[in-house]
Amino acid sequence: MLIEIVTQADEELYTAFQCLVPQLTENNPPPSLGDLTALVQDTSSTLMVARNDSGQIVGALTLTIYRVPTGIRSIIEDVIVDRAARGQGIGELLMQRAIQVARQKGAAHIALTSNPMREAANRLYLRVGFKKRETNAYQLKL
Repeated sequence: MLIEIVTQADEELYTAFQCLVPQLTENNPPPSLGDLTALVQDTSSTLMVARNDSGQIVGALTLTIYRVPTGIRSIIEDVIVDRAARGQGIGELLMQRAIQVARQKGAAHIALTSNPMREAANRLYLRVGFKKRETNAYQLKL
């Protein structure tokens, strides 16, 4: 298993996300190649993918690190492991790599949110050291 930081969006990445994103959500369409290119070029975002022993992309996550007046913040979004590859530790490897990169870039914490119905994902986050926070989460639809 290989976890790599994506440095260029290409057809392989686009094809992988056409398969992965529908396994995460029905609320948003998979990204276009242009969307993936913009994500990879965004200096605050780090897109990571997991490749199986055959080199196929079987998982992904995005780590965003940004500055605010009170310090360096980080957040993990869109953690996805292909259904056919679940239960092999891929999500944990992705999370460990993201934690390592966030530390290297000076973040003191990493935030993430997860749908309560994603039971396996929520167990993973607790297993790698995340703590559930009691907070008010707000969203404004634009």
